[in-house]
Amino acid sequence: MSVYLDPDVMTMLADYAARRSQSQSLIAEAAIASFLSPDADERREAAIARRLDQIDRRLSRLERDLGISVETLAVFVRFWLATTPQLPEPAAQAARAKATERYDAFVTALGRRLAKGQTLRQEIPEDIDAAGGAD
Repeated sequence: MSVYLDPDVMTMLADYAARRSQSQSLIAEAAIASFLSPDADERREAAIARRLDQIDRRLSRLERDLGISVETLAVFVRFWLATTPQLPEPAAQAARAKATERYDAFVTALGRRLAKGQTLRQEIPEDIDAAGGAD
């Protein structure tokens, strides 16, 4: 039987055979047998199921992280609105100037924290006791 293989595939086969000290025919036969075996579909399905499980876990973590982010923002905004009085116009202009300076300091501090690899997500336990939370 003669089989044509793409030159790249042939190179990979030759390299693999050389590394394993096996003949190319033996490796090709094993690969074809594996491909044609009745349990090949089951193995592919198991591999796909594992990948889907990984994706599901990642999506769950993303959902959790997004929930933390939204709640963090909501708590901050509620606190800020409750504690920040409205300023008269001359003072408001000075406050806006100071706010720009403070925002720049905030962004710098955030950049340093992210560069360290430390995240808020790591500080929050996986299972938060719903009854024990304070609002």
